[in-house]
Amino acid sequence: MTESFPPGLMISAPASGTGKTTVMLGLLRALAEDGLKVQPFKSGPDYIDPAFHRAACGRASYNLDRWAMGPDLFGAIASQAEGADICVAEGSMGLFDGVASRGLSGFGSSAETAQAMGWPVVLVIDVSGQAQSAAATALGFARYDPDCHVAGVILNRVASPRHERLTRLGMERAGMPVLGALPRRGDLVLPERHLGLIQAVEHPDLDAAIAGYAEFLRAHVDLRALRDLARAGAIPAGGLLPTPPAQRIALAQDAAFSFTYPHVLEGWHRAGAEILPFSPFADQAPDPSADLVWLPGGYPELHAGKIAAAGQFLDGLRAHARSKPVHGECGGYMVLGAALMDKQGLRHEMAGLLGLVTSYAQRKLHLGYRQARLLSPLPGHAPGARLRGHEFHYSTILEQPDAPLAEVCDADGAPVPETGSHRGHVSGTFFHLIAAEGV
Repeated sequence: MTESFPPGLMISAPASGTGKTTVMLGLLRALAEDGLKVQPFKSGPDYIDPAFHRAACGRASYNLDRWAMGPDLFGAIASQAEGADICVAEGSMGLFDGVASRGLSGFGSSAETAQAMGWPVVLVIDVSGQAQSAAATALGFARYDPDCHVAGVILNRVASPRHERLTRLGMERAGMPVLGALPRRGDLVLPERHLGLIQAVEHPDLDAAIAGYAEFLRAHVDLRALRDLARAGAIPAGGLLPTPPAQRIALAQDAAFSFTYPHVLEGWHRAGAEILPFSPFADQAPDPSADLVWLPGGYPELHAGKIAAAGQFLDGLRAHARSKPVHGECGGYMVLGAALMDKQGLRHEMAGLLGLVTSYAQRKLHLGYRQARLLSPLPGHAPGARLRGHEFHYSTILEQPDAPLAEVCDADGAPVPETGSHRGHVSGTFFHLIAAEGV
């Protein structure tokens, strides 16, 4: 059984850092300004970009992930495009970048997402330091996989009219349509920190920045041609979005706790769960009537002193944990622990509900997909359940005296030491949950 979806396209690139996010945001805003209902998507496990997408076009953006999601969940998330006029998806990393071992539906590349949805790909190519040679890159991407349709390119960071003319000559020889050429501009860069872009809520003037991107694209990109490229695909009919782990969920939401996948929250809402937001950053305690407290990931290391001094929040968290479950992901997990060392090496006392001690003074990158088999319950999942998620942080474990929550491996099945842990009603993981296997 299949369902038809609105026409769409994938904005991708040969590699990270080419400027595809600013192109994506400008395109979303320009199409919305033209009166279209635009449904944004993000290919892969990124949890920062979707918030920027929503700011650009006013519609929630969802992750589509061929490694972590089975066909039913993938279809259910794609179905969020109902009522839209056009879908625009942003790729992650390079177009064909994925993992070595097949996941629930594929290897996790943006090319797989585009193929599953029937979307053509527009490549954003950084032509800095080259001219006609950029066409060889474009041609290689177009021919690498005949099932992935690369429909055209947008040239980015063009240095001069002569540079543009030479680059276009190369693309013409390769038979690659040029949909636009963006002159080099230093102000078209989103602020970044160690986990990538800053959060949308932290941008000092995000709406004005996105409006500027849209104006820039209108001046240098053929928006009508881009719209005409969009194609409607057909994918397997979807199942259900993730079900809520409790009826009343107190969810930490602020600048320190913000990394929750949109499809997870949408599933909770649709199933009738009550989401009770609170801000640890503002020293708010979780609602005492909640059945579950959920601390998402975020940037607690940037606010460790303020969190350590948030007495009402910490006391409320401890009171809840005496009789009801508390779960934390990544940054939320660290806050549930005994202490967090910031990048200067200062120790900040956390909730103490787990024995975990982490440090940002000893930085080490932990990045990649995770597959887990639960050894103990996690809210909404019984022991033995197999989960898929993603981990991305720079913290180092100094102490972890509690029982492991799960057996955790990377995408290729190699064990990783960040197993999560549990004590009493409290549990935590370093990975952000995307889906349960079989969903």
